[in-house]
Amino acid sequence: MIRAFLAVVILMSACLATPVRAQDAAAPFDGDLQRLAEILGALHYLRGICGSNEGAKWRNEMQALIDAETPSGDRRARMVAGFNRGYNGFQQTYRTCTPAASVAIRRYIEEGSKISRDLTARYAN
Repeated sequence: MIRAFLAVVILMSACLATPVRAQDAAAPFDGDLQRLAEILGALHYLRGICGSNEGAKWRNEMQALIDAETPSGDRRARMVAGFNRGYNGFQQTYRTCTPAASVAIRRYIEEGSKISRDLTARYAN
């Protein structure tokens, strides 16, 4: 399931890359990208405390998304803030892996996969 999510994120990143866009103009899918960034931040923290031994995998996925989308100015700041919000929100709540943290991981992977599939279906060329 995680591999499918990653594949969809990478595919979506490649499909959403647009060569020319106004500097800080909002894209119609920015809200979804910000939510996906928040999910990636949450997963980066939660998978770390739950012993997944993935290292910086989810942070790297976020970096790949930023690299593919190439946002600048406020758009980039909003995406990074979403990632940090997801990370910090769970860092303040969980110090160790709990059954609730495991449930959150599963739900975020499902939600992130759905967002990725929906964005790819709607905006991919």
